[in-house]
Amino acid sequence: MKPATFVLFGATGDLAKRKIYPALYQLFVDQKLPSSFSLIGLGRRELSHETFQSNVEQSLLNFSRSEVKDAAVIKKFLRAFRYQVLDVERKEDYTKLLRVVEEREEELNITPNRMFYLSVGPEFFETIATNIHESGLGSVDGWKRLVIEKPFGHDLESARHLNQKLNQAFDETEIYRIDHYLGKPMVQQMGQLLHSALSEQELRSRSMASIQISANETLGVEERAGYYDHAGAIRDMFQNHMLQLLMMLTIELPNRSSVEEVGPLKRKIIKSLQPLHKMDVKHHIVRGQYGAGEIKEGQVVGYTNEPGIASDSQNDTFIAARLQSNDPFWKDIPLYIRTGKRLKEKVTRIVIEFKLEGPLKDLLIIEIGPNEGIFFQKSQSVQEHSEGELPIRNQVSFLKEGVTDAYESLIYDALMGDKTYFAHWDEVELSWEWVQPILEAYQENLLPLHIYPAGSFGPLEADELLARDGFHWWFDNKNASNDEATQGNVPTYHYNT
Repeated sequence: MKPATFVLFGATGDLAKRKIYPALYQLFVDQKLPSSFSLIGLGRRELSHETFQSNVEQSLLNFSRSEVKDAAVIKKFLRAFRYQVLDVERKEDYTKLLRVVEEREEELNITPNRMFYLSVGPEFFETIATNIHESGLGSVDGWKRLVIEKPFGHDLESARHLNQKLNQAFDETEIYRIDHYLGKPMVQQMGQLLHSALSEQELRSRSMASIQISANETLGVEERAGYYDHAGAIRDMFQNHMLQLLMMLTIELPNRSSVEEVGPLKRKIIKSLQPLHKMDVKHHIVRGQYGAGEIKEGQVVGYTNEPGIASDSQNDTFIAARLQSNDPFWKDIPLYIRTGKRLKEKVTRIVIEFKLEGPLKDLLIIEIGPNEGIFFQKSQSVQEHSEGELPIRNQVSFLKEGVTDAYESLIYDALMGDKTYFAHWDEVELSWEWVQPILEAYQENLLPLHIYPAGSFGPLEADELLARDGFHWWFDNKNASNDEATQGNVPTYHYNT
């Protein structure tokens, strides 16, 4: 791996502490960082290099998945870290930064390969990219790369505007849009594992009845009120993570691994989705907002009683969608997606249901988090199935390697110049094009906002979305009125398999 300078905007922020520093440390321990590596952290606060290094060490103690005990290893790792004050709006700060970067590169005698990682709010992306370009920070003899976090735009128009501005400073080949779901080992290997599972179980000749993708969270808005109340579940999760999961599942990749092959296949899938019209959104989309309820035997407030949230907020914390593809393989298979906050369990799961006569069904289950694996759940016959018995579940596919954190994989790939598991602009644009009518329906109040109790599986209307097609969400069942959410009562839930 070539020597590199890692320029980190937002170096004192929560993402850097929880994810970026632990990921870099693990790469260092695994000898996956360049032998000559320099990190320059940027922030508005005045900090000495020593204080910054001490703060990074504390983040490793709190969040690293490896033990942080060897003082010599830690010292060697932290030796690469420097700190520089920078106000993203102040052009002269970028000129000062350029001098610091060049001095550090000269000190280490390394080629000016520079990675600019924007761990900051999306409102700063355009400003930072422009100032990198105008200051000469991006005029390098080696490579330069821009790594940005979601959200990429607020809607289709803003995403196109942002991309246009970024392209004035960086080529598309130099822009790495992180979607951390794409860094998950199970997601990266899902195509191969699914192909293997279908072959082993001799299910390839069987017809799929439906596909369900769920990403449920037990957490509420937490400290993200300022961002989340403008984003909602549709922008925070659906437009990016959920549609990326759908693409990664349905492109079915038994042997492909390069960006040249993966990218076009993903774009083909998103293009195949039947478009929605804003007047028809209500037939395909359910939106919700959590009310008061109980999570893990503790009472929690409703969304509009959270700190920083307006009492009359109409923001969505849940979305369920029915999608249909025109792709020949998936054409007659309904695709259901849901994601939400303050739900009964934390899980990211894909369920493929196969066609069978009668009430019992065979399922292929892809667990992405918190557990990982692919399972085949075979129904017992009616004669075998009695009250209280469970279907037979066998694990049929395993990850090929030990589990790594998504940020470890993505930072390593970015340093290597591998864009396979980053979101390409075409995918981002096509996703926004599909989502835009839903945003318009929200804005024009063409879709009701359903209140659901915290600790439930979301609005009952999300069940009805599937029931119209003769399906139900697997692994949850609710017998509660949504009225209970507004009253702060917590319903009783019964599970089915």
